[in-house]
Amino acid sequence: MMPPETEQATPAAETPKVGLVELALVFLKLGTIAFGGPAAHIAMMEQEFVARRAWLTREEFLDRLAAANLIPGPSSTEMAIHIGFLKRGWRGLIVAGCCFIVPAAIMVTLIAAAYVAYGNLPQLNGILYGLKPVVIAVIVQAFWKLAQSAIKNPFLAAIAVLAAVGSASSIDNLSVILVAGVLAALPIICRKARAPKPLLPAWLFPFHGTVPALALVATAASVVPVTLWRLFLTFIKIGSVLFGSGYVLLAFLRADFIVHLGWLNQKQLLDAVAVGQITPGPVFTTATFIGYLVAGVKGAIVATVAIFLPGFFLVAASGPIIARVRRSAIAGAFLDGVIAGSLALMGLVAWQLGRQSIVDLLTVFLFIMSFALLVHTRTNTLVIIIAAAVVGWWHGA
Repeated sequence: MMPPETEQATPAAETPKVGLVELALVFLKLGTIAFGGPAAHIAMMEQEFVARRAWLTREEFLDRLAAANLIPGPSSTEMAIHIGFLKRGWRGLIVAGCCFIVPAAIMVTLIAAAYVAYGNLPQLNGILYGLKPVVIAVIVQAFWKLAQSAIKNPFLAAIAVLAAVGSASSIDNLSVILVAGVLAALPIICRKARAPKPLLPAWLFPFHGTVPALALVATAASVVPVTLWRLFLTFIKIGSVLFGSGYVLLAFLRADFIVHLGWLNQKQLLDAVAVGQITPGPVFTTATFIGYLVAGVKGAIVATVAIFLPGFFLVAASGPIIARVRRSAIAGAFLDGVIAGSLALMGLVAWQLGRQSIVDLLTVFLFIMSFALLVHTRTNTLVIIIAAAVVGWWHGA
């Protein structure tokens, strides 16, 4: 075993033990303030668990980020589940995942109730105006710190650049990170006389037999009447097979809830996705909104459980394998490539969102101040977010 691999395989012994109550409280906080989508959520987790609390080493964090990007489902929620599992096993897995999801699900349910009662969304434009530059600052500072650990040599830097170009060229994210992993492993494969048979570790898709079955069952359920069971099957299928951004989620939701089932119209679907984007926590709480629209509070609960449930099982299956993957030269190199590709996608998201969010002198000022506070002080992210929200509300008033 090579020394660097040994160092990466066993860092958990050097990190502090975490109580379940403390784990629950910190993820409840993140689930309440984590605006901006998966890239921002992951950046906030890096600041919280690597920089501030030292619960994970940067290598542990990056390995879990790679694993979360290689399985279906919401990557930031799966990062929360990975962290809980790493610190407190099965109980931590459940506590961390649920506490990250529940605050957003409650908020989205309340917004859905207001939507059903009044027919439109609360006006949050001013607050979002102030929040977006802060989100970009959080992503950029986390990207910089993670890249310093992950991009270990010029070869991985070149792979990261290729991944960014590929994603910008509309190649789907899963293909980008898989190719990045294979490229990183190729030099080691070529040096060996005989490559191992499984180039991609089996843990990448541990439920490969289950996913098509779920898809077939849910697709077959295409009759108009609304039932909780059909709602559950439809969302568990989406949670089991969906890779990618909120735009990919929109395509799945349109196919199922407008074309096949006829439960929503186009405006309702777009409003549901908007609510998932503007509220903190996982974007997949779009499912909570749709569940409420079609079946009230019970529908919101069923839809939320169904879309997130596959992620818990996939993380539980893949998490214990990460240390063993690191002990294999080929699999470890593959994981390094996936990390480089994942960070490239994160950087690209920051650039794309920044172009849309930093649009005038005030947003430039908010970005620079937030970035400076995050990099040069120990100011809590929550304080920066609240201050930016107040500035945005005042500007929009």
